[in-house]
Amino acid sequence: MPNDLSDVRFLTVAEVADMMRVSKMTVYRLVHSGELPAIRFGRSFRVPETAVAAVIGTPAAEAAEAAEAGA
Repeated sequence: MPNDLSDVRFLTVAEVADMMRVSKMTVYRLVHSGELPAIRFGRSFRVPETAVAAVIGTPAAEAAEAAEAGA
């Protein structure tokens, strides 16, 4: 199934801000404007890692490797 959510890694706004090297408020603005897709989980947002990779212009695999190297 191509839309299987078990394969999607979701990031918090703080994690996205760290990856993009911007403030959390900038991430919230991108989410609210629709430039960065996100889902609402309770009172917080979760952003698919692939969406962040698309915005910053790197393939998702490289973004995942960079996140694992930093951990």
